[in-house]
Amino acid sequence: PYWRFLPNFKAFRLLTVATKETDGFKRFMRSARHFNYTVKVQKLKLIGEKWNGGDYISAPGGGQKVRLLKSALADIKEEDKIILFIESYDVIFSSGPKELLKKFQQTKHKVVFSAETLIWPDRHLEDKHPHVREGKRFLGAGGFIGYVPNLKKMVSDWSGEDNDSDQLFYTKLYINPEKRKSINITLDSKCRLFQNLHGALDEVVLKFEDGRVRARNVLYDTLPVIVHGNGPTKLQINYLGNYISNVWTFETGCTVCNEDMRPLSGLKESEYPGVVIGVFIQQPTPFVSVFFERLLNLQYPKNRLKLFIYNQEPHHDQHIRSFLENHEADYQAVKLIGPDEDVDPITSRNLGFDMCRDDIDCEYFFSVDVEVVLKNDETLKILIELNKPFIAPMLTKPGRLWTNFWGALSADGYYARSEDYVDIVQGRRVGIWNVPYVSQVYLVSADVLRSELKADDLFHSATLDADMAFCSKVRDQGVFMFVTNMHTFGRVLSTENYQMNHLHNDLWQIFENPVDWEERYIHENYSKIMKDNIVETPCPDVYWFPVFTEVACKHLVEEMENFGQWSGGGNVDNRIQGGYENVPTIDIHMNQINYEKEWHKFLLEYIAPVTEKMFPGYYTRAQFDLAFVVRYKPDEQPFLRPHHDASTFTINIALNQVGIDYEGGGCRFLRYNCSIRAPRKGWALMHPGRLTHYHEGLPTTAGVRYIAVSFVDP
Repeated sequence: PYWRFLPNFKAFRLLTVATKETDGFKRFMRSARHFNYTVKVQKLKLIGEKWNGGDYISAPGGGQKVRLLKSALADIKEEDKIILFIESYDVIFSSGPKELLKKFQQTKHKVVFSAETLIWPDRHLEDKHPHVREGKRFLGAGGFIGYVPNLKKMVSDWSGEDNDSDQLFYTKLYINPEKRKSINITLDSKCRLFQNLHGALDEVVLKFEDGRVRARNVLYDTLPVIVHGNGPTKLQINYLGNYISNVWTFETGCTVCNEDMRPLSGLKESEYPGVVIGVFIQQPTPFVSVFFERLLNLQYPKNRLKLFIYNQEPHHDQHIRSFLENHEADYQAVKLIGPDEDVDPITSRNLGFDMCRDDIDCEYFFSVDVEVVLKNDETLKILIELNKPFIAPMLTKPGRLWTNFWGALSADGYYARSEDYVDIVQGRRVGIWNVPYVSQVYLVSADVLRSELKADDLFHSATLDADMAFCSKVRDQGVFMFVTNMHTFGRVLSTENYQMNHLHNDLWQIFENPVDWEERYIHENYSKIMKDNIVETPCPDVYWFPVFTEVACKHLVEEMENFGQWSGGGNVDNRIQGGYENVPTIDIHMNQINYEKEWHKFLLEYIAPVTEKMFPGYYTRAQFDLAFVVRYKPDEQPFLRPHHDASTFTINIALNQVGIDYEGGGCRFLRYNCSIRAPRKGWALMHPGRLTHYHEGLPTTAGVRYIAVSFVDP
């Protein structure tokens, strides 16, 4: 360990002890600098000394601190010097030295210790503690302030071992009336100087006022200068540390988000940090091919990327093979573990970390589960530039308050909602947040993987799921897990109810993942229909507008051909009510492939709004008796004779392209002698079905033509 001296006034010095610059120590130092506790490293022979002071969580310890304090005090000659001794890893300042010294002087004592609600480590000493009129009775060794002569006297009798309890040593001094009086010790019973959180969580709230944030003790109505997350309150000090020391205020927003950045702009591609991207597929997941498209589109030099791909699901082998066949050579290296290699999910994640640890060129491991939808192609660069040992982008699920982080934990280690969670999710508070749990996607530095997180297995637990076990082990090593909502990064797919009994299973995701379904299957110009009036009118009361993407058309055609049970084109049709079709086509009905509910949802969401715009005063529930895909071929059924449709209005969507996939085709409205001979792929024709719009299907002269037809509101 080494001592840090933070002199501010000539008669004041701050001492703390630490073994290394952890995230907690960096937070402590930042809060000290913020309040002008000028930082200076005192070069003593104690630098590099091994910590032997015990484990503060599970057993008494800290005796080494007393020895180090005693040694440091021996070198201080000024008798009017005031020394503040505090912990560092779990301490933050809420105010500056001026307020601290003023409150110390007001106590009219020479040594003031922080006070605790709970007695520790020897409960048998409870009755020996002096009673106080109001406030806490028990001494806390994590923070005290006093004059040098009194402190020297206090530690003069120390002769214990390094792993003995400093808490017990100071407590025995305090409960001894003679020594308490001779050293002139008192406790900060109302938390005016020190706030220990253990046993007092309900007492402490954040106080936002005039562009400043600090802790307030509501029980005693005091504003402590120093907040200590002692014992099992590390999560709570982390939460408070997201705000205190003016890290975030309502007036300024985040004040530290742009500190200590690692800018990548201006670097040559060869100078970018090496990254191993770990892709994990543990269950059947929709839109996997889209995931790999987005992975490919990440704005980062691919010759600085290596891929670790773990796939437990045979169904997705085809998606991975397709991606690697076309793009494996773009990356520096690729390691693939498939379902036939019998590697379990926990082992796979440990192996992914090992790939980075063992690679001298790897500076970061970017873990991404396949259900992650990274809409922001700058995500990796943004996270690296924020320069945190562990950071995740905040992801959401549309229409829900779900995210890939937890703001707090329950007593049994599961999800709990923090006070600020909703504001962070909904973007009313924007910044970088120290949280107890993240999942699905995160960036961790290789330095941390090779040091604090060097354990062979970071995911296994007898009681916790792998993701929770991992986060628990990260927290236990003192590594802060940050999540940022400074940018919009993307979302997480729902994998519930994902069926794999179709050729293109993503077509069925309109209910479970409607946003992703729309992005995949709805034409990019569809949204312009309502605001830009792009609907065309090729014939009277016939409206023509874009609705499907190329992929939607392709998937729907391939799904029908894969099903393969095309009707014979005869009048007898047992699929419909009455069993007779007056104007038959060669087709497959949507209900034959169990797609009628999804098709109805499509009509309701994407066709009904256009109908109501084009036919003012008419409102539809998009009910249909018949919805089907028709196939026209010159040697099968090339055309359809003139007819009315059994509908209030009809939707006819071209599923392939004239001049490429077929020749001829189109639709003619006889009453108006008006023909549409070049239907655009993915565009819909909408027209009245009865009375006015008697129409025919024009002959297909070559190739195969496909259309999707719906008779709406029969």
